[in-house]
Amino acid sequence: MIFKVLYQESPDEIPVRERTKSMYVEGESVREIRDKLIKKGYKINVEHIHALDPAHLEYEKQSEHFKLENV
Repeated sequence: MIFKVLYQESPDEIPVRERTKSMYVEGESVREIRDKLIKKGYKINVEHIHALDPAHLEYEKQSEHFKLENV
């Protein structure tokens, strides 16, 4: 399953919508995605992680920013 992770690059700052970034990660659960990010040493402030259903995934794939991260 593919998950969309919404995050801020700086873990010390208050989240601001205009600076929110996203990445796409493959995994089995939200917990697994969080664990993967921690193990790989990502220094980010995770706002939200949600699973993409097939229709939403196809929509996201049309974006030039879509890139499946190898976490």
